[in-house]
Amino acid sequence: MKRYPINEIFYSLQGEGVNAGRPAVFVRFSGCNLKCPFCDTDHHNATAMSADEIIERIGRYAPCRLVVLTGGEPSLHIDDDLIGMLNKLGYEIAIETNGTNTLPDGITHVTLSPKDEFCDRAEILLNKCDELKVVYTGDNNPLIYNNIKTANRALQPCDTGDLEINRRLITEAMEFCLAHPEWRLSLQLHKILDIR
Repeated sequence: MKRYPINEIFYSLQGEGVNAGRPAVFVRFSGCNLKCPFCDTDHHNATAMSADEIIERIGRYAPCRLVVLTGGEPSLHIDDDLIGMLNKLGYEIAIETNGTNTLPDGITHVTLSPKDEFCDRAEILLNKCDELKVVYTGDNNPLIYNNIKTANRALQPCDTGDLEINRRLITEAMEFCLAHPEWRLSLQLHKILDIR
């Protein structure tokens, strides 16, 4: 029986993107194929869980029906079995991925957050998604992703931990969105609200 490396499973509000503010059960996988300089996930913490154990834990947060697969990089671990079980139970499945791996069918909402400007070996394999989220660090160009088919383009200022730099990045990201109205500003609501 396959076991999945789970960092944590918790219930909160979605803090980013078009689903910001929606209650969701987050399934955070451990491990990533990239090493982004701004990553805020501890990849050393993992509990091996079966699909049944994951489903049981998600079920504790009924009646919530939105499950967000995140990480790390969840595409390294998810498979048809887990996605099929979630679909059979009627969950809406969202994934946050760097796009370097293909995804199983049955995922409701794909958020692609490319990291090829920050990491070696980050070739993007996905050419379409429901939402494109580009982390803005002040020296990257979101327009290089114009070839990705998506209904939603979001620019998220990087949280550097330095308030002055963060203010500058937010201002620059706002200016970019105003100049390119097909993009929208995405702030990390969970950090503003100080929730998980």
